[in-house]
This record gives sequence, C-alpha cells and structure tokens, in this order.
Amino acid sequence: MIKVKKRKFLLLPGDGIGPEVIEEVKKIIYWFNTNKSLDFEIEEGLAGGASYDKHGTPITDEVFYKALESEAVILGAVGGPKWDNLEFSKKPERALLKLRKELKLFANLRPAICFKQLVDASTLKPEIVSGLDIMIVRELTGGIYFGEPRGIKPIDNGERKGINTHTYTSNEIIRVARVAFDLAKKRSNKVTSCEKSNVMEAGQLWKEEVQSLHEKEYKEVELNHMLADNCAMQLLRNPKQFDVIVTDNLFGDMLSDQASMLTGSLGLLPSASLGAKNKDGKMRSMYEPIHGSAPDIAGKGIANPIASILSFAMALKYSLNLDKEAKALENAVQEVLNEGLRTKDIVSKGTKEVSTTKMGDAIISKLK
Repeated sequence: MIKVKKRKFLLLPGDGIGPEVIEEVKKIIYWFNTNKSLDFEIEEGLAGGASYDKHGTPITDEVFYKALESEAVILGAVGGPKWDNLEFSKKPERALLKLRKELKLFANLRPAICFKQLVDASTLKPEIVSGLDIMIVRELTGGIYFGEPRGIKPIDNGERKGINTHTYTSNEIIRVARVAFDLAKKRSNKVTSCEKSNVMEAGQLWKEEVQSLHEKEYKEVELNHMLADNCAMQLLRNPKQFDVIVTDNLFGDMLSDQASMLTGSLGLLPSASLGAKNKDGKMRSMYEPIHGSAPDIAGKGIANPIASILSFAMALKYSLNLDKEAKALENAVQEVLNEGLRTKDIVSKGTKEVSTTKMGDAIISKLK
C-alpha cells in the first residue's frame, strides 16, 4: 500500500458546538492514520468568536497563514449572540468571509440529500422528498456580499442610506458554471442555472455567460434557466426535478438553506468551498457543516456530528482524490442510521438517542 505522507489539515473548531463536532472528525482522522496508513497531519487554530475573545480579531494572521499551507481547512461553526454587538469588522463571521475571499474559494458545494432513514423528519410529504439528491453550486467570492461601493452613510434630513453593490464579471460566472457542468457529468447530467435576469443586469450577464459556456463546451449536459424566485417555489413543489443548481452568492445562500431543510435536519448536511486547481492539480479548499454554532446546546453533548464527518468525507473526495475512503466513511454513516442510532435533533419513535461522542464512536466502529 502506498503511504501518503504529510497531508495537512487545519482544524478550526470555532464557537458553540463547533469544538464538539470537530472533535469527532479528529477521531476519524486518527482512525484513518492508524488503519489505512494515511499519515494525515493535524493543526488546530482559533477562529470566530473564540479568536476574538483571545486575540481581539476573528482570525489572526498566524492562523490564516496556516490555512494557506494546509491541504484543506475543516471548520466547525462561528458566531453566536455573545458577539452580536461587536463592530462589523470584528464579528466572528468575518473570519469565514476572509477565508473564502483570500483563499479564493469561489465555488461552494452544498448537497441536499434526504437519507431514506429520515424521510419522515422532513416537513414535506415522503413522496416529495424520498430519494432527493440535489447539489447546489453557489458562487462564493463575488456578488452583493463583496461588491463595492458598500457601507452606511448619512444623507439629507438626518436619514441614513445602506449601500451594497451586486456585481459580477464574465470570468467569475464562467468558472463557477464550469464546476457545475463538470459535477453534473458525474451525476444525472442536468444543470439548472438560477438568476433574476428579468430585473437585474448582472442576472442577464449571468444567464448569457452560462448559456455561452454550455454551447461551447457542454452541449451534452442538459441546461435549464430559471428565475431564482421560481426556483425557491419549485424546491417546495417538486424538488426532485433538480440535479445540479448553479447560482450566485446571494441566491445561493438562500436557496441552499431552503434545500437543506427539505431533508429534515441541518445536522446531517456538509459543504465544500473550493478554489481553482493549480498546474499540479492542487486547490485550496475549506469544508464545514451547514449548521450554525447552536450556542443553546453547546457543551451538552447532544450536537449531531454527522454533517462535520461528512464534510471530512467531502475533503477526502475533492481535495485528496481518496474516493474509496470517502465512500467508506459515507457508508459507515448510513449503517449507523440503519441501526436506528440518532442524536437528539433527529431522534424519533423506535430509534435510540445517543450523544455526540457515541455517534462518532459508532461511525468509527462501522469503519472497522
């Protein structure tokens, strides 16, 4: 067996339940090192509110440089009411935005998969969500979250004006659309591109550039265009019509949250944020569960670690090309769910509630 050495992961547990779920990821990394001759190296750092409390900033330069040097970053969660009154530049979420922007992680992959064991946990009818498997590709470093000018300024009569600018270039659109088309070729070969081309010039550019790329390079992939508000409606009406959805930063933020709730629990869903590949095929990347820091349950040992564990599985697949190991980890999660083990957020009649730690241990036992 070829021994892969010095694959460095930077773990940023963050705030709230972040440290608890990342601890379970750490156990799984050690298991792969011991049992699969994968010599992963782990570094840890502070990010978010935890970093602000100690250093006065949501992420230090030292931790940021560790991120630059890592094969992948695994993030827990950041934020919470404790830091709500900080000035904008000091808020925990600025760590997340800086990592996305400075690492040039332009493509956010958010799967929405309805596990067959948890169909009844969804608020929609079983026949609507059973077998659901959607991949949302969200552009992550452009659009209204980063556009200039931005800010709050005084205007006449004692009023104030808030300004955010929605802007995209052709290159920003093309590179994220290419990610979506390439993913679709490995799935069901269908892409739905969402924008608001009926009222926004940036949306019109989005539609034109995606269509042009499709005609030049991806004619074998089915492409549909859909207005973002209609997509939100269709996700509730008939979500299984979608395979890969590609959209901008703002709409992607909202549509991916909506899609995640079709599945019944935020505690099960991972995400990946990917940069461009260099000439050696390497890319910067960050992986995180889509749930928040949930400070109300922090420290109680009831958080669901599955989303973080599946985020690590995505890291194995997309950053390290270890598809076999990623699949083994995904299968282990499925086996544990098949046996009826559940954390508090997904427990139901006829299932057994377990703690965060016991869920992690159970998944490891299935790897063995």
